[in-house]
Amino acid sequence: MESRPETRVRADILVRVWGMGADGHPFFQNARADNISSGGALLTGIEHQLTAGDIIGVQYGDKKARFRVVWAIDGGILHKIQVGIELLDGQNCPWRAELSQPAAPAVAGGHNKRKFVRHKITFPIDIRDERGGGSHMQTSATDISGRGCYVETLLPLPLGTAVEITFWMESEKIHTAGMVRASDPGVGMGIEFVGLDDVTQQRFQRLIERLDTGVTGVSGLGGGPPTTA
Repeated sequence: MESRPETRVRADILVRVWGMGADGHPFFQNARADNISSGGALLTGIEHQLTAGDIIGVQYGDKKARFRVVWAIDGGILHKIQVGIELLDGQNCPWRAELSQPAAPAVAGGHNKRKFVRHKITFPIDIRDERGGGSHMQTSATDISGRGCYVETLLPLPLGTAVEITFWMESEKIHTAGMVRASDPGVGMGIEFVGLDDVTQQRFQRLIERLDTGVTGVSGLGGGPPTTA
């Protein structure tokens, strides 16, 4: 009897990936996971050559697992290397909780909520820990989209920490609630912008895309809005 194809869920989650590249050197980097299931996923943004049969580690939040590379292709400048992965026997799926989330509601035109591509640019943001007596950090995100960002820091905030994010969007100063969705000690943290509505997310995504093509420059926080070339 032929087995039923496994149900896959469209997603756009930030994961950490590590393993041994084709050059024989170990690597450790951020990537995006899509088409997730209890037994595998599609990874995009891989910067190291991998081949079918390679074993890699993947971390989502505080959960880690080992996967086997099923296939790998060159996804071009935007997606870099894309790989299909399957969970090794005896490993626990790190994104099982995501699979139990209800599907995103449809919007006008029958389309689901827009998926945002992350861009590797330096973008100044202000992060304030919402816990009593929390810290305040003026820094730059190095991987950002309209829905969230990744900040490199040796001392990331704990998973689930509520934060307030401030940044400039052209001439407008934006304040939004955020949530730490990934915390990698000694590396950095992933933050979701939970307080931005869909329209603002889409406006911010368009700004990020223009910045990535060099159309618009960015000034530091506290010195006024980003400048336009």
